Amino acid sequence: QVQLAESGGGLVQAGSSLRLSCAASGRTFSTYGVAWFRQAPGKDREFVSGVSWNGNTYYSDSVKGRFTISRDNNKKTVYLQMNSLNPEDTGVYCCAVDQFGSGGAQVKYSDWGQGTQVTVSS
Repeated sequence: QVQLAESGGGLVQAGSSLRLSCAASGRTFSTYGVAWFRQAPGKDREFVSGVSWNGNTYYSDSVKGRFTISRDNNKKTVYLQMNSLNPEDTGVYCCAVDQFGSGGAQVKYSDWGQGTQVTVSS
């Protein structure tokens, strides 16, 4: 089982930036795909962005061009740089691990973090 810990959320104004971090345990982190999901109040959880074991990146249409995902295997951490935030980006952001390495939107993720709250005011 992989332990995940998210950080970096907060309350910001529209147009601001935040960088989320997802720190993972596990000796084989470099083989995992990792993704970020978010859930807004009253809405279903949605895929935001993912990165494969070899660095391929994936984004939802709603964040493409504004968010950037990256990984540092030495630190066992995945980052989500979020720019030009708007109120529709508000939600709890969770990271999740795909132990088969894909990081795509349609993958079944095996391990999840507790999440970090992002609130964007207008």
